[in-house]
Amino acid sequence: MDRHKRQIAAGALALILAASTYLLAAPETRAEAPAGQITWALHFTLAPTLFEPAETPGLITPFLVLYALHDAMLKPMPGKSVAPSLAESWTMSPDGLVYEFVLRKGPRFHSGEPVTAEDVKFSFERYRGISAKLLKDKVAAVETPDPARVRFRLKQPWPDFMTFYGTPATGAGWIVPKKYVEKVGEEGFKKHPIGAGPYRFVSFNPGVELVLEAFDGYWRKAPSVRQLSFKVATDISTRLAMLKRGEADIAYAITGPLGEEVRRTPGLTLKSTPFSSTHWLVFADQWDASSPWHDRRVRLAATYAVDRQAINQAETLGFSKITGSFIPASFEFYWQPPIYQYDPAKARQLLTEAGYPKGFDAGDFWCDAGATSFCEPVQNYLQAAGIRTKLRPLERAAFMKAYQEKKLKNIIYGLSGVSGNAATRIEAFTASSGSYAYGGYPDIDGLFREQATELDAKKREVILHRIQQLIHDKVMYLPIWQLSLLQAHGPRIAESGLGLIADYPWSAPYEELKLKAK
Repeated sequence: MDRHKRQIAAGALALILAASTYLLAAPETRAEAPAGQITWALHFTLAPTLFEPAETPGLITPFLVLYALHDAMLKPMPGKSVAPSLAESWTMSPDGLVYEFVLRKGPRFHSGEPVTAEDVKFSFERYRGISAKLLKDKVAAVETPDPARVRFRLKQPWPDFMTFYGTPATGAGWIVPKKYVEKVGEEGFKKHPIGAGPYRFVSFNPGVELVLEAFDGYWRKAPSVRQLSFKVATDISTRLAMLKRGEADIAYAITGPLGEEVRRTPGLTLKSTPFSSTHWLVFADQWDASSPWHDRRVRLAATYAVDRQAINQAETLGFSKITGSFIPASFEFYWQPPIYQYDPAKARQLLTEAGYPKGFDAGDFWCDAGATSFCEPVQNYLQAAGIRTKLRPLERAAFMKAYQEKKLKNIIYGLSGVSGNAATRIEAFTASSGSYAYGGYPDIDGLFREQATELDAKKREVILHRIQQLIHDKVMYLPIWQLSLLQAHGPRIAESGLGLIADYPWSAPYEELKLKAK
């Protein structure tokens, strides 16, 4: 028996040696070096704040850049709403007070430095975006027991911690290199950002173009496209012309009539990307007793005055979803409100009852310049009912800054496409303490505080449904739609990345993009 065992062992050793010899002799297999360039035509003006995870403003826009330059502890990926990225795993204590993350081995910043627990702690503490105060108020401490572990201690159980930290609801979980930021300073980082994403910064011509290059040290997968170029083209006709001439490979935000032209043009492909972006009108002066908007009948009149389905058909070929809420239907704790149908006669009747039989001058109608094509038909419908406004488009960064600083009046075209749930949307836009709230109601504020610490999901749902019902009953907003953007790409694209991540409108993940073989 001993002899037999020795023969088996000798045979196994021979197989191992033979395999080793083969592996040593076999040529090393490498992924093909990234090649080629993909160019996007963007519908908004790029600004350095979009390169900065710490300053995410409650829009999905910055993640267009963040998915390329940076990486997060967790983030939405194809097939997963929350996928492990820089963190390979995480746990929550039974009492809901401690969250611990284990960092993945291998990820490095574009500088070559490894991603460590100190970088994670630093990135969280320097975060100053839309939900900074909320996160800092809820988190008691961030600990780094060793270079590969990060521990968050909460002051009290908070069921939304992972929603805020592990999704694009904020940029708090996107990691930047501590040593580099401290070396070059905040302004230096914006001028030349370094991240841990699949692409590294090459150049930025403000208002014109951002150029990125493949980072061959990316942990997840080496990109196949060498260079990415994002060119600003705020005029829709210009974006389509760039696509037709081959100056752009992907064009964002192609509205209705031009979408039909894309469909008719050989070599071009139209793609609809539905995502968690709701649009709504904010009646910013509804808490001012001297304003017409203080009267619920006026707000309701405006709601009846707008034919949203006609706008949907004209601007997004009917792909967007008409909604009665500013909260996306896919969000947890969403409540489906009744939808006010287009009824111009009812709108005029309500205005008469409110004391405005001839309508009134409603002042400024503020909007992000990128949404102007959506706002103009809304403005026209309001005008037809007697509500006269002056459209005031602002460049995106300026609009969001003025909105958050409460500098806008009368009507604001609100929109948000970030991840989250019903509570996170209400926290930012409706609760009186919200970053974008211009006022509040005591009953809604009280219920919001009640649900914030409720760990029983069923009980929490009941409270959040009640809040949404109150929002609807008070006509706090005029919901427009849940947007489905129309995008287009040219003949060189094999994989555009559009639609790979659910509820996300941009190309991503960038390491999955492919050009057709020549």
